[in-house]
Amino acid sequence: MTTAITARFKLDYQAFHLDVDLSLPNSGITVLFGESGSGKTTFLRCIAGLERAPQAYLEVNQQVWQDSTSGLFLPTYRRALGYVFQDAQLFPHLTVADNLAFGLKRIKNNVGTTDLKTVVELLGIGALLKRLPERLSGGERQRVAIARALVLNPDILLMDEPLASLDAKRKQEIMPFLKRLHQELTIPMLYVTHDQQEVAQLADTLIILSNGEVQAFGAIEEMQNRVDISLAQERDAATVWQATIAEHESNYHLTRVDFLGGSISLPTIAANIGTPLRIQIYARDVSITLEPSMASSILNVLAATITDITDDNQGRSSISLQIGNQTLLAHITHKSAVLLKLQLGMKVYAQIKGISILN
Repeated sequence: MTTAITARFKLDYQAFHLDVDLSLPNSGITVLFGESGSGKTTFLRCIAGLERAPQAYLEVNQQVWQDSTSGLFLPTYRRALGYVFQDAQLFPHLTVADNLAFGLKRIKNNVGTTDLKTVVELLGIGALLKRLPERLSGGERQRVAIARALVLNPDILLMDEPLASLDAKRKQEIMPFLKRLHQELTIPMLYVTHDQQEVAQLADTLIILSNGEVQAFGAIEEMQNRVDISLAQERDAATVWQATIAEHESNYHLTRVDFLGGSISLPTIAANIGTPLRIQIYARDVSITLEPSMASSILNVLAATITDITDDNQGRSSISLQIGNQTLLAHITHKSAVLLKLQLGMKVYAQIKGISILN
Protein backbone atom coordinates (compact mmCIF):
# COMPACT_ATOMS: atom_id res chain seq x y z
CA MET A 1 0.00 0.00 0.00
CA THR A 2 1.48 3.33 -1.09
CA THR A 3 0.57 6.09 1.33
CA ALA A 4 -1.11 9.21 -0.06
CA ILE A 5 -2.64 10.53 3.14
CA THR A 6 -1.20 10.85 6.63
CA ALA A 7 -3.89 11.94 9.06
CA ARG A 8 -3.45 12.51 12.79
CA PHE A 9 -6.20 14.33 14.66
CA LYS A 10 -6.94 14.88 18.34
CA LEU A 11 -9.85 16.96 19.54
CA ASP A 12 -12.09 16.94 22.58
CA TYR A 13 -15.62 18.16 23.12
CA GLN A 14 -17.57 17.85 26.32
CA ALA A 15 -19.26 14.61 25.26
CA PHE A 16 -17.02 13.40 22.44
CA HIS A 17 -13.36 12.98 21.55
CA LEU A 18 -11.53 12.07 18.35
CA ASP A 19 -8.12 10.45 18.44
CA VAL A 20 -6.92 8.93 15.16
CA ASP A 21 -3.54 8.27 13.55
CA LEU A 22 -3.80 6.77 10.06
CA SER A 23 -1.79 6.28 6.87
CA LEU A 24 -4.22 5.84 3.98
CA PRO A 25 -3.66 4.46 0.44
CA ASN A 26 -3.18 6.64 -2.65
CA SER A 27 -5.99 5.04 -4.64
CA GLY A 28 -9.23 3.08 -4.26
CA ILE A 29 -12.03 3.59 -1.77
CA THR A 30 -11.33 3.75 1.94
CA VAL A 31 -14.59 3.30 3.85
CA LEU A 32 -15.13 4.79 7.30
CA PHE A 33 -17.61 2.51 9.06
CA GLY A 34 -19.23 2.76 12.47
CA GLU A 35 -22.35 3.62 14.39
CA SER A 36 -23.76 7.14 14.59
CA GLY A 37 -21.56 9.22 16.86
CA SER A 38 -18.46 7.11 16.26
CA GLY A 39 -16.56 10.03 14.69
CA LYS A 40 -16.82 9.25 10.97
CA THR A 41 -18.11 12.64 9.84
CA THR A 42 -15.90 14.54 12.28
CA PHE A 43 -12.85 12.80 10.81
CA LEU A 44 -13.97 13.69 7.29
CA ARG A 45 -14.57 17.32 8.28
CA CYS A 46 -11.06 17.47 9.74
CA ILE A 47 -9.66 16.25 6.40
CA ALA A 48 -11.69 18.94 4.61
CA GLY A 49 -10.66 21.71 7.00
CA LEU A 50 -14.26 22.24 8.09
CA GLU A 51 -13.23 21.22 11.60
CA ARG A 52 -9.93 22.41 13.08
CA ALA A 53 -8.47 19.88 15.49
CA PRO A 54 -6.12 21.59 17.97
CA GLN A 55 -3.63 18.73 17.68
CA ALA A 56 -3.29 17.63 14.07
CA TYR A 57 -1.06 16.72 11.17
CA LEU A 58 -2.46 16.18 7.67
CA GLU A 59 -0.46 15.46 4.55
CA VAL A 60 -2.06 14.67 1.18
CA ASN A 61 0.10 13.69 -1.80
CA GLN A 62 3.23 15.09 -0.12
CA GLN A 63 1.55 18.44 0.56
CA VAL A 64 1.01 19.41 4.19
CA TRP A 65 -2.47 20.81 4.73
CA GLN A 66 -2.30 21.09 8.51
CA ASP A 67 0.44 20.95 11.13
CA SER A 68 -0.50 22.14 14.59
CA THR A 69 3.12 22.19 15.77
CA SER A 70 3.94 24.94 13.28
CA GLY A 71 0.51 26.56 13.23
CA LEU A 72 -0.09 25.66 9.56
CA PHE A 73 -3.74 25.31 8.59
CA LEU A 74 -4.93 25.53 4.99
CA PRO A 75 -8.55 26.69 4.76
CA THR A 76 -10.96 24.46 2.88
CA TYR A 77 -10.93 26.53 -0.32
CA ARG A 78 -7.16 25.99 -0.62
CA ARG A 79 -7.36 22.21 -0.27
CA ALA A 80 -7.52 20.20 -3.49
CA LEU A 81 -10.53 18.15 -2.53
CA GLY A 82 -14.07 17.35 -3.58
CA TYR A 83 -16.77 16.91 -0.94
CA VAL A 84 -20.12 15.15 -1.41
CA PHE A 85 -22.63 15.54 1.45
CA GLN A 86 -25.66 13.44 2.41
CA ASP A 87 -27.79 16.09 0.74
CA ALA A 88 -26.64 16.93 -2.79
CA GLN A 89 -26.73 20.67 -1.95
CA LEU A 90 -27.16 21.74 -5.57
CA PHE A 91 -28.06 25.34 -6.39
CA PRO A 92 -31.83 25.10 -6.98
CA HIS A 93 -31.95 28.02 -9.45
CA LEU A 94 -29.20 26.59 -11.70
CA THR A 95 -29.45 23.81 -14.26
CA VAL A 96 -27.28 20.72 -13.90
CA ALA A 97 -24.87 22.16 -16.49
CA ASP A 98 -24.64 25.44 -14.58
CA ASN A 99 -24.11 23.62 -11.29
CA LEU A 100 -21.14 21.85 -12.86
CA ALA A 101 -19.85 25.09 -14.37
CA PHE A 102 -20.00 26.74 -10.94
CA GLY A 103 -17.63 24.08 -9.64
CA LEU A 104 -15.21 24.75 -12.47
CA LYS A 105 -15.01 28.43 -11.52
CA ARG A 106 -13.16 27.42 -8.36
CA ILE A 107 -10.13 26.42 -10.42
CA LYS A 108 -8.04 29.28 -11.75
CA ASN A 109 -8.14 29.25 -15.55
CA ASN A 110 -9.50 25.68 -15.34
CA VAL A 111 -5.92 24.43 -15.83
CA GLY A 112 -5.56 20.69 -15.40
CA THR A 113 -9.22 20.08 -14.64
CA THR A 114 -10.78 16.69 -15.11
CA ASP A 115 -12.41 16.56 -18.51
CA LEU A 116 -16.06 17.56 -18.01
CA LYS A 117 -17.25 15.32 -20.83
CA THR A 118 -15.59 12.31 -19.20
CA VAL A 119 -17.18 13.04 -15.82
CA VAL A 120 -20.62 13.47 -17.39
CA GLU A 121 -20.24 10.15 -19.20
CA LEU A 122 -18.92 8.31 -16.12
CA LEU A 123 -21.93 9.33 -14.06
CA GLY A 124 -24.49 9.02 -16.84
CA ILE A 125 -25.89 12.55 -16.48
CA GLY A 126 -25.70 13.72 -20.10
CA ALA A 127 -29.49 13.70 -20.47
CA LEU A 128 -29.89 15.75 -17.29
CA LEU A 129 -27.76 18.78 -18.14
CA LYS A 130 -30.66 21.12 -18.96
CA ARG A 131 -32.78 20.17 -15.96
CA LEU A 132 -33.20 22.05 -12.71
CA PRO A 133 -32.50 20.08 -9.49
CA GLU A 134 -36.22 19.97 -8.64
CA ARG A 135 -36.75 17.79 -11.73
CA LEU A 136 -34.19 15.21 -10.62
CA SER A 137 -34.65 12.09 -8.49
CA GLY A 138 -32.63 11.76 -5.31
CA GLY A 139 -30.16 9.42 -7.01
CA GLU A 140 -29.77 11.77 -9.97
CA ARG A 141 -29.08 14.70 -7.66
CA GLN A 142 -26.34 12.77 -5.90
CA ARG A 143 -24.73 11.80 -9.21
CA VAL A 144 -24.67 15.48 -10.18
CA ALA A 145 -23.17 16.36 -6.80
CA ILE A 146 -20.41 13.79 -7.32
CA ALA A 147 -19.77 15.13 -10.82
CA ARG A 148 -19.52 18.68 -9.46
CA ALA A 149 -16.92 17.50 -6.95
CA LEU A 150 -14.91 15.62 -9.59
CA VAL A 151 -14.63 18.49 -12.08
CA LEU A 152 -12.55 20.29 -9.45
CA ASN A 153 -9.79 17.80 -10.31
CA PRO A 154 -9.32 16.98 -6.61
CA ASP A 155 -6.42 15.14 -5.02
CA ILE A 156 -8.96 13.37 -2.84
CA LEU A 157 -12.74 12.83 -2.97
CA LEU A 158 -14.67 12.84 0.31
CA MET A 159 -18.17 11.35 0.45
CA ASP A 160 -20.22 11.62 3.63
CA GLU A 161 -22.99 8.98 3.49
CA PRO A 162 -24.03 9.99 -0.04
CA LEU A 163 -26.73 7.30 -0.16
CA ALA A 164 -28.18 7.82 3.33
CA SER A 165 -31.13 9.90 2.13
CA LEU A 166 -32.08 7.47 -0.66
CA ASP A 167 -34.52 4.57 -0.52
CA ALA A 168 -33.41 1.05 -1.44
CA LYS A 169 -34.43 1.40 -5.11
CA ARG A 170 -32.53 4.68 -5.58
CA LYS A 171 -29.48 3.21 -3.86
CA GLN A 172 -29.41 0.35 -6.34
CA GLU A 173 -29.72 2.83 -9.22
CA ILE A 174 -26.68 4.85 -8.14
CA MET A 175 -24.48 1.95 -7.00
CA PRO A 176 -23.32 0.93 -10.53
CA PHE A 177 -22.07 4.50 -11.07
CA LEU A 178 -20.13 4.44 -7.80
CA LYS A 179 -18.59 1.11 -8.82
CA ARG A 180 -17.64 2.63 -12.16
CA LEU A 181 -15.87 5.53 -10.44
CA HIS A 182 -14.10 2.98 -8.31
CA GLN A 183 -12.87 1.12 -11.39
CA GLU A 184 -11.87 4.09 -13.54
CA LEU A 185 -10.62 6.82 -11.20
CA THR A 186 -7.17 6.76 -9.63
CA ILE A 187 -7.68 9.40 -6.93
CA PRO A 188 -8.19 8.18 -3.34
CA MET A 189 -11.74 8.34 -2.02
CA LEU A 190 -12.88 8.45 1.61
CA TYR A 191 -16.43 7.17 1.96
CA VAL A 192 -18.47 7.37 5.17
CA THR A 193 -21.27 4.86 5.79
CA HIS A 194 -22.89 2.68 8.42
CA ASP A 195 -24.38 0.37 5.76
CA GLN A 196 -22.80 -3.09 5.42
CA GLN A 197 -23.98 -3.39 1.81
CA GLU A 198 -22.04 -0.29 0.81
CA VAL A 199 -18.96 -1.60 2.63
CA ALA A 200 -19.12 -4.93 0.80
CA GLN A 201 -19.71 -3.42 -2.63
CA LEU A 202 -17.28 -0.50 -2.52
CA ALA A 203 -14.51 -0.78 0.06
CA ASP A 204 -10.90 -1.57 -0.75
CA THR A 205 -9.71 -0.48 2.67
CA LEU A 206 -11.88 -0.35 5.79
CA ILE A 207 -11.60 1.79 8.91
CA ILE A 208 -13.92 0.89 11.80
CA LEU A 209 -14.41 3.75 14.22
CA SER A 210 -15.88 3.49 17.70
CA ASN A 211 -16.16 6.34 20.21
CA GLY A 212 -13.79 8.49 18.17
CA GLU A 213 -11.01 5.89 17.98
CA VAL A 214 -9.90 3.36 15.37
CA GLN A 215 -11.16 -0.07 16.37
CA ALA A 216 -9.68 -1.81 13.32
CA PHE A 217 -8.06 -0.87 10.00
CA GLY A 218 -7.00 -2.90 6.97
CA ALA A 219 -7.78 -4.35 3.55
CA ILE A 220 -11.44 -5.32 3.11
CA GLU A 221 -10.61 -8.98 2.43
CA GLU A 222 -8.95 -9.25 5.85
CA MET A 223 -11.32 -7.09 7.83
CA GLN A 224 -14.60 -8.77 6.92
CA ASN A 225 -13.42 -12.13 8.22
CA ARG A 226 -11.99 -11.00 11.54
CA VAL A 227 -14.29 -12.60 14.08
CA ASP A 228 -12.84 -10.41 16.85
CA ILE A 229 -14.47 -7.19 15.61
CA SER A 230 -18.10 -6.10 15.56
CA LEU A 231 -18.44 -6.07 11.76
CA ALA A 232 -18.25 -9.87 11.59
CA GLN A 233 -21.01 -10.25 14.18
CA GLU A 234 -23.70 -8.26 12.36
CA ARG A 235 -26.61 -9.93 10.60
CA ASP A 236 -25.48 -8.72 7.16
CA ALA A 237 -21.84 -9.70 7.68
CA ALA A 238 -20.35 -10.82 4.38
CA THR A 239 -17.11 -11.83 2.70
CA VAL A 240 -15.83 -10.08 -0.42
CA TRP A 241 -13.98 -12.07 -3.07
CA GLN A 242 -12.36 -10.95 -6.30
CA ALA A 243 -13.28 -13.40 -9.06
CA THR A 244 -13.27 -13.84 -12.84
CA ILE A 245 -16.05 -15.15 -15.08
CA ALA A 246 -14.94 -18.55 -16.39
CA GLU A 247 -18.01 -20.13 -18.02
CA HIS A 248 -21.70 -19.58 -18.69
CA GLU A 249 -23.90 -22.64 -18.07
CA SER A 250 -26.78 -21.42 -20.20
CA ASN A 251 -28.86 -24.59 -19.76
CA TYR A 252 -29.05 -23.92 -16.04
CA HIS A 253 -28.92 -20.11 -16.13
CA LEU A 254 -25.71 -20.17 -14.11
CA THR A 255 -22.28 -18.57 -14.43
CA ARG A 256 -19.14 -20.22 -13.08
CA VAL A 257 -16.55 -17.87 -11.65
CA ASP A 258 -12.96 -18.63 -10.66
CA PHE A 259 -11.18 -17.23 -7.62
CA LEU A 260 -7.82 -17.89 -5.99
CA GLY A 261 -8.57 -21.30 -4.54
CA GLY A 262 -11.36 -22.70 -6.67
CA SER A 263 -14.60 -21.87 -8.43
CA ILE A 264 -18.30 -21.44 -7.63
CA SER A 265 -21.52 -21.22 -9.62
CA LEU A 266 -23.76 -18.14 -9.45
CA PRO A 267 -27.02 -17.06 -11.07
CA THR A 268 -26.35 -15.86 -14.63
CA ILE A 269 -24.13 -12.79 -14.87
CA ALA A 270 -24.43 -10.82 -18.12
CA ALA A 271 -20.74 -10.30 -18.82
CA ASN A 272 -18.06 -11.80 -21.06
CA ILE A 273 -15.74 -14.67 -20.15
CA GLY A 274 -12.66 -13.25 -18.42
CA THR A 275 -14.50 -10.29 -16.91
CA PRO A 276 -13.28 -9.56 -13.37
CA LEU A 277 -15.94 -9.02 -10.74
CA ARG A 278 -16.39 -8.56 -7.03
CA ILE A 279 -18.74 -10.91 -5.21
CA GLN A 280 -20.03 -10.83 -1.66
CA ILE A 281 -21.07 -13.92 0.25
CA TYR A 282 -23.29 -13.51 3.29
CA ALA A 283 -22.01 -15.33 6.36
CA ARG A 284 -25.55 -16.52 7.10
CA ASP A 285 -25.60 -18.35 3.74
CA VAL A 286 -22.51 -20.43 4.49
CA SER A 287 -22.90 -23.78 6.25
CA ILE A 288 -20.27 -26.24 7.39
CA THR A 289 -20.11 -30.00 6.99
CA LEU A 290 -17.46 -32.56 7.92
CA GLU A 291 -17.89 -34.53 4.69
CA PRO A 292 -18.88 -33.32 1.20
CA SER A 293 -22.51 -34.25 0.55
CA MET A 294 -23.41 -35.81 -2.78
CA ALA A 295 -27.14 -35.40 -2.12
CA SER A 296 -27.64 -31.69 -1.57
CA SER A 297 -29.17 -28.79 -3.47
CA ILE A 298 -26.08 -26.73 -2.62
CA LEU A 299 -23.64 -27.00 -5.51
CA ASN A 300 -20.83 -24.86 -4.10
CA VAL A 301 -18.96 -27.14 -1.70
CA LEU A 302 -15.35 -26.15 -0.97
CA ALA A 303 -12.65 -27.72 1.17
CA ALA A 304 -11.70 -25.37 3.99
CA THR A 305 -9.66 -25.04 7.18
CA ILE A 306 -10.99 -23.37 10.34
CA THR A 307 -8.75 -20.46 11.33
CA ASP A 308 -10.84 -18.76 14.03
CA ILE A 309 -14.00 -19.30 16.08
CA THR A 310 -15.94 -16.97 18.34
CA ASP A 311 -19.29 -17.22 20.11
CA ASP A 312 -21.60 -14.21 20.56
CA ASN A 313 -23.16 -15.68 23.74
CA GLN A 314 -26.57 -15.48 22.06
CA GLY A 315 -26.55 -18.87 20.38
CA ARG A 316 -24.45 -18.03 17.29
CA SER A 317 -20.86 -18.85 16.38
CA SER A 318 -18.78 -16.99 13.81
CA ILE A 319 -16.32 -19.22 11.98
CA SER A 320 -13.40 -17.92 9.90
CA LEU A 321 -12.38 -20.34 7.13
CA GLN A 322 -9.39 -20.54 4.81
CA ILE A 323 -10.17 -21.71 1.26
CA GLY A 324 -7.08 -21.73 -0.94
CA ASN A 325 -5.80 -18.14 -0.76
CA GLN A 326 -9.19 -16.76 0.27
CA THR A 327 -10.88 -16.41 3.63
CA LEU A 328 -14.59 -16.93 4.24
CA LEU A 329 -16.88 -16.08 7.15
CA ALA A 330 -19.68 -18.40 8.28
CA HIS A 331 -22.45 -17.85 10.84
CA ILE A 332 -23.83 -21.05 12.35
CA THR A 333 -25.63 -21.88 15.59
CA HIS A 334 -23.46 -22.47 18.63
CA LYS A 335 -25.18 -25.85 19.01
CA SER A 336 -24.03 -26.86 15.50
CA ALA A 337 -20.47 -25.85 16.35
CA VAL A 338 -20.59 -27.98 19.50
CA LEU A 339 -22.19 -31.01 17.83
CA LEU A 340 -19.66 -30.91 14.98
CA LYS A 341 -16.86 -30.45 17.56
CA LEU A 342 -15.39 -27.63 15.49
CA GLN A 343 -11.94 -26.42 16.51
CA LEU A 344 -9.03 -24.42 15.13
CA GLY A 345 -7.08 -26.11 12.34
CA MET A 346 -9.88 -28.57 11.59
CA LYS A 347 -10.46 -29.60 7.94
CA VAL A 348 -14.09 -29.11 6.94
CA TYR A 349 -16.24 -28.28 3.91
CA ALA A 350 -17.98 -24.95 3.35
CA GLN A 351 -21.35 -25.03 1.58
CA ILE A 352 -22.29 -21.74 -0.10
CA LYS A 353 -25.77 -20.96 -1.41
CA GLY A 354 -25.10 -19.65 -4.91
CA ILE A 355 -28.55 -18.10 -5.22
CA SER A 356 -27.75 -15.64 -2.42
CA ILE A 357 -24.37 -14.38 -3.65
CA LEU A 358 -24.36 -10.78 -4.89
CA ASN A 359 -21.97 -9.23 -7.42
